[in-house]
Amino acid sequence: MKNSKRITALLIVLSFFACKNETKKLDIDHSRNESEIKESMKKKEVVYQVFTRLFGNTNTTNKPWGTLEENGVGKFNDFTDKALNEIKDLGVTHIWYTGVPHHDVITDYTAFGISNDDPDIVKGRAGSPYAVKDYYNVNPDLAVNVDNRLEEFEALIERSHKAGLKVIIDIVPNHVARNYQSLTNPEGTTDFGAEDDTTKTYDVNNNFYYNPGEAFKVPEWKNGYQPLGGEQHPLADSKFEEVPAKWTGNGSRASQPDMNDWYETVKVNYGISPEGRKDFDELPDGFDTEDYKKHFEFWKGKTVPSSWLKFKDIALYWTAKGVDGFRYDMAEMVPVEFWSYMNSHIKMENPDAFLLAEVYNPSLYRDYIKRGKMDYLYDKVQLYDTLKHVMQGHGSTDNIPPILKDLSDIEHHMLHFLENHDEQRIASPDFAGSAAKGKPAMVVSATSSTAPTMIYFGQEFGEPGAEDLGFGDPTRTSIFDYGSVPSVVRWVNNKQFDGGQSTTEELELRDFYKRLLTFTINSSALMGEYQDIQHYNHQNTEWYNDKVLSFVRWSDDEKLIIISNFNADNTYGFELQLPEDLVQKLKLQDGEYEVKDQLYKTYTSTLKVENGKAQVRIDIKPLESFILKIK
Repeated sequence: MKNSKRITALLIVLSFFACKNETKKLDIDHSRNESEIKESMKKKEVVYQVFTRLFGNTNTTNKPWGTLEENGVGKFNDFTDKALNEIKDLGVTHIWYTGVPHHDVITDYTAFGISNDDPDIVKGRAGSPYAVKDYYNVNPDLAVNVDNRLEEFEALIERSHKAGLKVIIDIVPNHVARNYQSLTNPEGTTDFGAEDDTTKTYDVNNNFYYNPGEAFKVPEWKNGYQPLGGEQHPLADSKFEEVPAKWTGNGSRASQPDMNDWYETVKVNYGISPEGRKDFDELPDGFDTEDYKKHFEFWKGKTVPSSWLKFKDIALYWTAKGVDGFRYDMAEMVPVEFWSYMNSHIKMENPDAFLLAEVYNPSLYRDYIKRGKMDYLYDKVQLYDTLKHVMQGHGSTDNIPPILKDLSDIEHHMLHFLENHDEQRIASPDFAGSAAKGKPAMVVSATSSTAPTMIYFGQEFGEPGAEDLGFGDPTRTSIFDYGSVPSVVRWVNNKQFDGGQSTTEELELRDFYKRLLTFTINSSALMGEYQDIQHYNHQNTEWYNDKVLSFVRWSDDEKLIIISNFNADNTYGFELQLPEDLVQKLKLQDGEYEVKDQLYKTYTSTLKVENGKAQVRIDIKPLESFILKIK
């Protein structure tokens, strides 16, 4: 969804707790048994988010509001064995194929029995991947043979698994496309709204909310906007037949939503009345400590709203096809009890399923993890927003350790990222203006906790997202329009997937990401303990600079000192201090220890321990980071 959906929380983040020297253990979810915990903690996970229709498209026309024929579109088949192996070798464990379920598109597929979609209720020409029209099939744009589109995706799942990648796709439980219609419902399932009593605003088993007696009206377009950029189209007539009108995805109850509402979608009813009454069983007190099996048993035999059943069936349908996990759009707009029901059913089929949710309200984090049985949430409002501020030259690294401290009890569940389809590209002028400024932040993001790391395709090349393709905004790679991604096109190199047309700078940046991510997924220390040394050095040294961040990660067999310089102009030389309590935890005896950087293997220094105190000489260049391993 667009940026307007999110909570702006930088001021909240910057007012967090005073920085304190803090050691944290791995967050242990006590609802899981010991073997499950050990299994999940073997190594860090790295998610590669790829916008599926853009990845393999090598057409560079990029005409604003261009058609599929003009601007081209990528296909499932573009993810060849070579392409997938290259992604895997980047240091990736999971691939999130964004935009797979069949959503509204302004391309005529009526020859294949697919109804046309109305530009008045579609964002862009290629459509929003978060306005799903048919959950039991896939986007026809992505298939070479539209009749065989589902089989082509199944083959992609198989190729991904062969490459050693686990597969994630989107599920968007809060809303569906206004014209939802499945052509391939499995036996025993029906479309959303098919059995609704539309004479009622609300019924516990209605899938939607209604305005009885009122017809839907297309939004009033403002600021010069016109669907398809004003191009003539037989369905672009400011009309869409929907009687009675349904409530809109973002919660607007108006029969004519505003153009800034999610007008292309309708809100799904989960059994919560317009007054806020929950017409379903609630979880008993203490259920936040129970595992998914107990949650599954709790719901067994209970009557749940129709929408719960429909989305559970959808998730299990894709699980049976080999999908290894789901990314849930705007999960906090759906009651946590539903997630207990949904996720426990998924885990009963695949205990290793990767369940990632978009939740932006920190006060809800623990509820959705512990009672909703989510594996991971975006760490957007706290860590991402703060890192962005530092990368832009405004913020202090002093604000980072308090965030890690505040989330220490759930740190393993807070997925870290610097880019995704909603966010500005690092290299865009409105973010940092330089991909290099993302390097120290990426090291911190990838190494400061046991949580998974996520990167967005093109991030590894420094993609600036400069194209104006129509509905989408420059600085972000458009998810609404047909087009291609220039830096990715160069790396794809006419489907050779070897970087043959990439610039030297792009290849050097990709090499950095490969070194970093590959190290993280093989490091035991990064699944071990953490201690901030920022505050200690602030209090006890003269060299301290708040554009440099330092911390220590360790396990029984690996000890790391991590330092990142966020300053784009200054080199720093200093003696980095380790406090006595940390020296004891690291079991370091008096003496000298070689420390060597694990990213480029060129920087070495000496850690000197004397009378239980330790220090190491650091000389660090602008935007440089060291992952120093103590030998």
